[in-house]
Amino acid sequence: MKYQLVIQFPASSSEDFDRLVAFEESLMEGLDDSSEVDGHDFGMGEFNVFIFTDEPAKTFEGVQQIVKSQPPPYPMRVAYRDRPYSDGANENFIILWPLNLKEFKVI
Repeated sequence: MKYQLVIQFPASSSEDFDRLVAFEESLMEGLDDSSEVDGHDFGMGEFNVFIFTDEPAKTFEGVQQIVKSQPPPYPMRVAYRDRPYSDGANENFIILWPLNLKEFKVI
Protein backbone atom coordinates (compact mmCIF):
# COMPACT_ATOMS: atom_id res chain seq x y z
CA MET A 1 0.00 0.00 0.00
CA LYS A 2 1.27 3.40 -0.97
CA TYR A 3 0.55 5.55 2.12
CA GLN A 4 0.81 5.47 5.89
CA LEU A 5 -2.07 7.15 7.70
CA VAL A 6 -1.29 8.11 11.31
CA ILE A 7 -3.91 8.77 13.97
CA GLN A 8 -2.34 10.52 16.94
CA PHE A 9 -3.59 11.13 20.48
CA PRO A 10 -2.10 12.75 23.58
CA ALA A 11 -1.38 9.95 26.06
CA SER A 12 0.93 9.31 28.97
CA SER A 13 -0.54 6.79 31.42
CA SER A 14 -1.29 3.07 31.35
CA GLU A 15 -5.01 3.96 31.46
CA ASP A 16 -4.54 6.10 28.34
CA PHE A 17 -2.75 3.19 26.68
CA ASP A 18 -5.54 0.71 27.48
CA ARG A 19 -8.27 3.05 26.19
CA LEU A 20 -6.42 3.77 22.98
CA VAL A 21 -5.58 0.13 22.30
CA ALA A 22 -9.33 -0.56 22.56
CA PHE A 23 -9.92 2.20 19.99
CA GLU A 24 -7.22 0.70 17.74
CA GLU A 25 -8.99 -2.68 17.95
CA SER A 26 -12.24 -1.04 16.84
CA LEU A 27 -10.37 0.31 13.81
CA MET A 28 -9.08 -3.17 12.99
CA GLU A 29 -12.62 -4.52 13.09
CA GLY A 30 -14.36 -1.58 11.41
CA LEU A 31 -12.16 -0.52 8.49
CA ASP A 32 -12.60 -2.25 5.15
CA ASP A 33 -10.06 -4.25 3.17
CA SER A 34 -8.68 -1.15 1.44
CA SER A 35 -6.59 -0.46 4.55
CA GLU A 36 -4.52 -2.38 7.07
CA VAL A 37 -3.97 -1.33 10.69
CA ASP A 38 -0.25 -1.85 11.15
CA GLY A 39 0.00 -1.31 14.91
CA HIS A 40 0.82 1.51 17.26
CA ASP A 41 3.54 3.18 19.29
CA PHE A 42 3.31 4.84 22.68
CA GLY A 43 5.68 7.24 24.35
CA MET A 44 6.85 10.84 24.63
CA GLY A 45 3.29 11.87 25.54
CA GLU A 46 1.61 10.48 22.44
CA PHE A 47 -0.07 7.35 21.09
CA ASN A 48 0.05 6.74 17.34
CA VAL A 49 -1.98 4.24 15.33
CA PHE A 50 -0.47 3.39 11.94
CA ILE A 51 -2.64 2.36 9.00
CA PHE A 52 -1.43 1.37 5.53
CA THR A 53 -3.72 2.42 2.68
CA ASP A 54 -3.81 3.36 -0.97
CA GLU A 55 -6.64 5.82 -0.33
CA PRO A 56 -5.95 7.95 2.77
CA ALA A 57 -9.01 10.22 2.37
CA LYS A 58 -11.35 7.23 2.01
CA THR A 59 -9.70 5.49 4.98
CA PHE A 60 -10.08 8.65 7.05
CA GLU A 61 -13.80 8.68 6.19
CA GLY A 62 -13.97 5.14 7.60
CA VAL A 63 -12.13 6.28 10.72
CA GLN A 64 -14.64 9.11 11.15
CA GLN A 65 -17.55 6.63 10.97
CA ILE A 66 -15.94 4.53 13.71
CA VAL A 67 -15.34 7.68 15.79
CA LYS A 68 -19.06 8.49 15.55
CA SER A 69 -20.05 5.12 16.98
CA GLN A 70 -17.14 4.76 19.43
CA PRO A 71 -15.58 8.13 20.21
CA PRO A 72 -11.93 7.94 21.29
CA PRO A 73 -11.21 9.26 24.79
CA TYR A 74 -8.96 12.09 23.56
CA PRO A 75 -8.84 14.55 20.67
CA MET A 76 -7.13 13.10 17.64
CA ARG A 77 -4.84 14.40 14.94
CA VAL A 78 -4.66 12.64 11.58
CA ALA A 79 -2.16 12.90 8.74
CA TYR A 80 -0.58 10.68 6.10
CA ARG A 81 2.67 10.34 4.19
CA ASP A 82 4.08 8.37 1.29
CA ARG A 83 5.72 5.01 1.84
CA PRO A 84 8.59 4.28 1.99
CA TYR A 85 9.67 7.16 4.21
CA SER A 86 12.86 9.12 3.92
CA ASP A 87 14.91 10.60 6.77
CA GLY A 88 12.85 13.80 6.53
CA ALA A 89 9.53 11.91 6.62
CA ASN A 90 8.18 14.00 9.53
CA GLU A 91 8.22 16.99 7.20
CA ASN A 92 6.20 15.26 4.50
CA PHE A 93 2.89 14.65 6.28
CA ILE A 94 -0.34 15.82 4.68
CA ILE A 95 -2.69 16.86 7.48
CA LEU A 96 -6.31 15.67 7.38
CA TRP A 97 -7.51 16.55 10.90
CA PRO A 98 -8.04 18.94 12.56
CA LEU A 99 -8.40 21.26 9.62
CA ASN A 100 -6.57 24.12 11.34
CA LEU A 101 -3.52 22.02 12.34
CA LYS A 102 -0.31 23.48 10.92
CA GLU A 103 2.30 20.85 11.87
CA PHE A 104 2.25 17.08 12.38
CA LYS A 105 5.16 14.95 13.64
CA VAL A 106 5.61 11.45 14.95
CA ILE A 107 8.05 11.57 17.84
